[in-house]
Amino acid sequence: MRLKLLKHGVFKEYLPYYKRNLKVALPVMLTQLGASLVGLFDSIMVGHYATVDLAAVSFSNALFFTVMVFAMGALMGLTPLVGFQVGSLTASESEQSNSVSGLTSNNERSEWSDCRAIIASLFQNGMLFTVLLSIFTLVLLGGCIPFLHCFGQDPAVVEAARPYYILIVISIIPFLFFTFFKQFLEGLGNTSVAMVITLLMNGLNIFLNWLFIYGNWGCPELGATGAGVGSLVARVGMPICFVAVMYYRKEWKGYLKAMRIANFRKSVIKELAKIGFPIGVQTLMETIAFTAAFVFIGWISKEALAAHQIANQICDMTFMVILGIGSATTIRVSHQLGAKNLEGVRMASNASIHLVLLINAIGAAVMIGFRNYIPLLFTKDPEVIAIASQLVVLAGVLQLADGLQVVAASMLRGITDVKVPMIIAMFSYTIVCISIGLFLAFPMGMGAVGIWIGFVVGLSVAAVCLHTRFRIKFRDLESKIE
Repeated sequence: MRLKLLKHGVFKEYLPYYKRNLKVALPVMLTQLGASLVGLFDSIMVGHYATVDLAAVSFSNALFFTVMVFAMGALMGLTPLVGFQVGSLTASESEQSNSVSGLTSNNERSEWSDCRAIIASLFQNGMLFTVLLSIFTLVLLGGCIPFLHCFGQDPAVVEAARPYYILIVISIIPFLFFTFFKQFLEGLGNTSVAMVITLLMNGLNIFLNWLFIYGNWGCPELGATGAGVGSLVARVGMPICFVAVMYYRKEWKGYLKAMRIANFRKSVIKELAKIGFPIGVQTLMETIAFTAAFVFIGWISKEALAAHQIANQICDMTFMVILGIGSATTIRVSHQLGAKNLEGVRMASNASIHLVLLINAIGAAVMIGFRNYIPLLFTKDPEVIAIASQLVVLAGVLQLADGLQVVAASMLRGITDVKVPMIIAMFSYTIVCISIGLFLAFPMGMGAVGIWIGFVVGLSVAAVCLHTRFRIKFRDLESKIE
């Protein structure tokens, strides 16, 4: 009975943190899902037009998303920096409201004003950082245009891919500005605006695809190029919507009006790069590892590759939930740290761990329990089904390790610790995942199963190392703040 009461007491203590974390996480989940659906919608709608156009879209997106993932990661450093100041600002406002007769000291007023000024500086300099990052990615992706034929693709595919690729390369500029606004508002604690804008623009993208891919309502029939037009227009609309919302909201409009040439600071740009680039490298390493898996499994057989795609698609669905909780963790931890509330940092972090373990345990149970039925949703090929049923089991096990390592990395981002996690990611994703996977797949003859075991081991290593790192950094914070 006493144990039950204790458990109930612990749950009751964490319940407000579960609610707050989920309130922040749910819009992020839908935003991430919406962002990933843009390429999916292009593929589905182009696939019904012509096979060569579908191949062109797939080839172009493979190049585009590799660079885009790094750039998006680089902008994620803005969220914890803004979140820390928001936490400090909230704490300062609370102190002012609790002061006797509403009187505040000069130090309290100065601290409150400084937080506002720093947030405004992060907004303005973050915009300049986005401009520089856009130029870098534009040059990198645009530089590939004359060499698309060098990637060993069918000439017809390259010919169809070139105009589509050019359009989505141009779209990287508005998309990165959308990402900038999204990360800034997430730092302020708002995740719902990005969700609404993403869903609206996805609807516009689908409509424009319908017009320009198939030539409906008198529009030109452009195939893959039409999908590029839809993506470009929708992505241009995303940052425009953000600016409109910020002008509408009085508390955010001030950040736009406060922009001055004299307020640009090289030191702030460096700080954003110092936090953002390691995050970008970390996300890039994970992307490269999973992309490499497609290549390695393609060496085995087409059936193994099809089975791998099935298991990977199932993982992608649950990964959106993990990303949402991870983003919420960074926001909540940075806010609590800014308020110098270490107990809040600990509780918010633990609440995210509990949520991920619960959600992914349910997902793992479903995958393992229905391992023989899930592949039937995708194929009737008995050989593919036999391989996929094994991979789905490993995908279920992978969920727990992946969830824990994503949340741990997000906790560390919340306290702006990113360099060591980047090294851990590079070691775990490349050396551990790939080396173990290749060894088990080929010398040991385990095929695609060996590659997936490599991922389970690699992500488990990452989870253990990242959580250990957070405990070390948390003890350092306790000693400094206390």
